[in-house]
Amino acid sequence: MPWVDALCDGGRMTNLDNVKTIYEAFGRGDVPAILERLADDITWEYQPISTDVPWLQARKGRTGAAGFFQSLAEMQIRHFAVKQLLASDRLVVALVDIEFDVVKTGKSVREVDEVHLWHFDDHGRVARFRHVTDTHQHQLAWRGQA
Repeated sequence: MPWVDALCDGGRMTNLDNVKTIYEAFGRGDVPAILERLADDITWEYQPISTDVPWLQARKGRTGAAGFFQSLAEMQIRHFAVKQLLASDRLVVALVDIEFDVVKTGKSVREVDEVHLWHFDDHGRVARFRHVTDTHQHQLAWRGQA
């Protein structure tokens, strides 16, 4: 995966480094390594959600975030690629391509440039996370209508 070069701050991992590590752990299926990088009270999917798609539900805390990763059992991911990472002081934005099938319906979803927003707290932990995605496409696939 093409990564943006990150600069370390006096040996401390930057927020960009943290996001890279999260995606690397995701690729290995290492959810505990991901959860370590989240604030205890993280808000996962912080924008109001108007869908019953399990992986797009608002969640709170590390336990809630773990529920997100459990919900991924509802999909068969065929392709996942982080294409670009952009960083500022407390925010890392990822552009991601993903293709998957919904297990219960067999319907496919293909996202090009899905956006992941990673907001960090003062301690370098992810405090808020959100997918910016075509929720309608996900909803149709989840309901077997795509």
